[in-house]
Amino acid sequence: MTPERFEKIQNVLKKRQPDVAVILDNIHKPHNIAAILRSCDATGIGNIHARSKSTQIGVNLKAASGSNHWVKVHVHSDLTELYHSLKKDNYKVFVANNSKKAVDFREVDYTKPTAIVLGAELDGVSDNSVHFANQEIAIPLNGMVESLNVSVANAVILFEIQRQRQEAGLYDSKRLSEMEYQSLLFEFSYPEAASVLRKKGTEYPQLDEKGQIIS
Repeated sequence: MTPERFEKIQNVLKKRQPDVAVILDNIHKPHNIAAILRSCDATGIGNIHARSKSTQIGVNLKAASGSNHWVKVHVHSDLTELYHSLKKDNYKVFVANNSKKAVDFREVDYTKPTAIVLGAELDGVSDNSVHFANQEIAIPLNGMVESLNVSVANAVILFEIQRQRQEAGLYDSKRLSEMEYQSLLFEFSYPEAASVLRKKGTEYPQLDEKGQIIS
């Protein structure tokens, strides 16, 4: 662990937005998921929730360009429990959906706890996601094609979220809890050791100011 890399990891974690979640409603194409991961990493979003019948979702590792190491993917067979949990924590759920009820995505306030829901490539979002939505949002388009690729739509929305949160000063100071910050700091700095310790159920050791493990 070099001091330069440790400093970069610290700076990345200090800009993380723990109260923004991206929810993939039955999205399965590995290259789309990879691109979504990259945009999440780029905008400081550390958690993706995915609905899938499988316990895992495929990611095109080349397209992900390593972002799969920095963004956690939580897989759910059903999203209902997740939505109830988010509502309990005062999240606003915004569903990307080209419906008559949808408003321009730039008119929404993303500075409060926010969840963005993106639908499947062909079928769009499920009725269940729409049911739990506080607001449906859409990206205005001026061409013949009526929708964007889901990974592109995700990037457009996330960079608007970033713009609003930067203006509100939400990237200026660490927003992760100290416990989560220290945990991620070790996982990002020593991923192999972290994996072994998790399997053993052992707590992570502390790191000094240079990123070295304190024995």
